[in-house]
Amino acid sequence: MYHTYGNAWGLSPLGFLGIGLIGGLIFIIVFVLKGYALWHAARRSEKWWFIALLVLNTMGILELIYLIAVVGKWHNFKDNGTPPASPTPTPQG
Repeated sequence: MYHTYGNAWGLSPLGFLGIGLIGGLIFIIVFVLKGYALWHAARRSEKWWFIALLVLNTMGILELIYLIAVVGKWHNFKDNGTPPASPTPTPQG
């Protein structure tokens, strides 16, 4: 009986490596999004958002919804894609 090790489901070992690289990249992106969203929820004292973001694993979808719709993190850009200029401080006195 002939058996090919590492060729399960028609994928070669290099095919599994590709899946692992894509999965690792997705993991890193979701991990960064989750951390950024949790940081914003904690700074804004939004306890229920923090709990939902911490407990639910939605592959970054809930984190993107929170950052775009609630925090409005990507709505502050002008039409040309540059961030708005910060106001200059006025001298006190």
